[in-house]
Amino acid sequence: MIVIAFANATFRQLVFIKHTSELRAHQYSTLTLIVLCAIYAWLIFTHLKIQSLGQAFICGGLWVFLTVIFEFTLGLLSGKSISYLLKDYDLMNGRMWSFFLLWLFILPALNYLVRK
Repeated sequence: MIVIAFANATFRQLVFIKHTSELRAHQYSTLTLIVLCAIYAWLIFTHLKIQSLGQAFICGGLWVFLTVIFEFTLGLLSGKSISYLLKDYDLMNGRMWSFFLLWLFILPALNYLVRK
């Protein structure tokens, strides 16, 4: 998934930012990442060997945890402040990152229920 995230971020910088505002580029790339991760999860789901809905939610929780740890670690190491990193979670200002994390959390469960 990390390769997908970096490819999506690169696409945002090369395409979306050039044609829209930073906020709109963030929104578009969040939606793009939601779709790409859904495709990826669908393709790898059988390899995860998830046997129950509970296991699916544990998997989703782990994905969210690892994503947030990676995001904040990389952000802090690159010199960004906590307040800068937290701005992507501000739904009131049009930031959509929280929706992505919610999607990432429920994605294994959705795959489990559809394939059950």
